[in-house]
Amino acid sequence: MHSTLFNVAFDCTDAYELARFWSQVVGRPLNDDDLPGESTAAIALPTGLHLYFAEVAEPKTQKNRVHLCLQPEGPRDEEVERLLTVGATVAADRRNPDGTGWVVFTDPEGNEFCVLRSAAERAAGESVSCDRAAH
Repeated sequence: MHSTLFNVAFDCTDAYELARFWSQVVGRPLNDDDLPGESTAAIALPTGLHLYFAEVAEPKTQKNRVHLCLQPEGPRDEEVERLLTVGATVAADRRNPDGTGWVVFTDPEGNEFCVLRSAAERAAGESVSCDRAAH
């Protein structure tokens, strides 16, 4: 017997608005029945995994112990610029002069996530997976 990952849950103060942000990040719509003012919202990803957002009373007060690492379809640096336009904030820029590395962002409620290099960039680059090993 084993378990399969079904969703990644985000505690938040505004489920609908945070889900709208992540919808833009992953390019997938919110579930059809998610409306402004509701305490939960979700996004189904093509992999079968879901991003789930639930309102809680407590604010975020410290660094996440778990965060998402995103691998863009195109060049990492183009994705970094796109995410800035949808409301992400750079928390740490871990890009290296040789093109390796990643960028740490926060979403509008302060949850950390990283943008790695694309698969093509990784295949063309280094043999060590610094994107993974450094986390």
